[in-house]
Amino acid sequence: MRQAIGTTWIMQLVIIFMLIFVAFLALTINYTKAFKMKNELITFVEKNEGISEREDGTLDLINNYLEYNGYSVRGGCPEGSYGIDDLNDPVLKEAQDGERYYYCIQKIPTAGPSTMERARYHVTIFFHFSLPIIGDIFTFSVDGETVDITNPVDSL
Repeated sequence: MRQAIGTTWIMQLVIIFMLIFVAFLALTINYTKAFKMKNELITFVEKNEGISEREDGTLDLINNYLEYNGYSVRGGCPEGSYGIDDLNDPVLKEAQDGERYYYCIQKIPTAGPSTMERARYHVTIFFHFSLPIIGDIFTFSVDGETVDITNPVDSL
């Protein structure tokens, strides 16, 4: 009887450590995917030198990229930023409390030594921490900023 109880405890410990490992692996994979997407969004903004809502503009490129990669996570945007609540409609909306957006963009004006306008953009996207069988547990955000852009062409 003593051996049966000892084996049960060892099996429970093995199962617990396997669950912890799977949770860590799932978190790492989801974060890596979100980090890569955030970097692509920043690259789109930098290449287009700002945010434009026109056809084939920055928002259209970002929305197509996210749709192509199956991105469907939504989260709340910080105050003073703009968000997209529909990937088929490239129109930025001012972030409201309680609303959920696919991603958020905030323009941060920067002062430079010249008289030219300069700005950088703060980009936020979201990812789920989900486990097999259990499902979605938490939603996290991944943030990043572009380099300073001189004379940005944008709609913000």
